[in-house]
Amino acid sequence: MTRKTLPRLFGAAGALVLLVVALTAIAGTGLAAGSAAQANYAPQNSAAPTISGTPQVGQTLTAGPGTWNSDTTPTYTYQWQRCDTAGNNCAAITGANAQTYTVQAADVDKTLRVVVTAKNPTGSTSATSSQTAVVSQPGPAGAIKTTQGATSIPASSVSLPERLIINGVKYNPSVLTTRNAFTMRVHVVDTRGYLVRDALVKVTALPYAWAKSPTEVRTGLDGWANVTVTPTRNMPLSRNALVFQARARVEGQSLLAGSSTRRLVQVSIR
Repeated sequence: MTRKTLPRLFGAAGALVLLVVALTAIAGTGLAAGSAAQANYAPQNSAAPTISGTPQVGQTLTAGPGTWNSDTTPTYTYQWQRCDTAGNNCAAITGANAQTYTVQAADVDKTLRVVVTAKNPTGSTSATSSQTAVVSQPGPAGAIKTTQGATSIPASSVSLPERLIINGVKYNPSVLTTRNAFTMRVHVVDTRGYLVRDALVKVTALPYAWAKSPTEVRTGLDGWANVTVTPTRNMPLSRNALVFQARARVEGQSLLAGSSTRRLVQVSIR
C-alpha cells in the first residue's frame, strides 16, 4: 500500500464516523419529538365530569365522564370522594370505583364528588366533577331539621305500622315534698327515631284522686310536651310515689287502633 493510499482511507473513515454521529443526532431529535407528540395525544378534558341523581341516603348517583379530546376512544375509571360541606377536605371512599354510587348514612351532612380518569394507549388524564349538594337523610312529609341537627316530623306523618313512643319523662321538681303544682315533661318520638311534634299527650294520676292534670297537651318541635299537674289534698306527703299513665296519640286516629302509645311512670314523694 502506498503512502498516498493511507491518508485517503483515514479520510474516508473519518467522514463515515461524522456521518454516523450526525445521523444519530438526527434520530435522537426525532425520537424526542415523537415522545412529545405522543404525550400530546393523551386524553385532554374539555368539559368536567358531572353527577346526576339526588344526594340523599339510599339514592343512586351516576357519574357522567365529561367530554374528552383523544386520538382514540378512551376508557374511563371512577373514584368517588367524600368532602365537607364546602367541598374541601375530600377523601376517597373505599370501594367506590363504579360509575354509580349509592349514598350511605356516612355521607349525611357531607358533599360528594367524582374523579374520572380517561386513558388511551398513549397516556391518561384525570378530571374532577363539581361537588353535590349536602347529603340529607330522607324523612316523612313535613320533616324539618332542628338547630341541634335532629329531624322533627308532624304527628300526622306517623301511621301504622309506625307508632309513637314515649321515650322520656322529667319532673320539676324531681321529688315532691308539697302539694304544689309541678311540671311533668313528656318526650315523644316514633319507631323510626324521629322527634314528633303536635302529638297529643295526656297524663292520668293513679289513683285518680291524688292529682289532676289538664286536657291533652301538644308536643313542640323538640318532641317535648309540658304538662302541669296539680296534686290534691288526697295525695299523701309520706314516703311514697305518684304514678301516672302517660298517653300520646295522633289527632284524628283511633285511640285503640291508631299509632297511640301508653306508658306508666312515677315521681317520688318525700
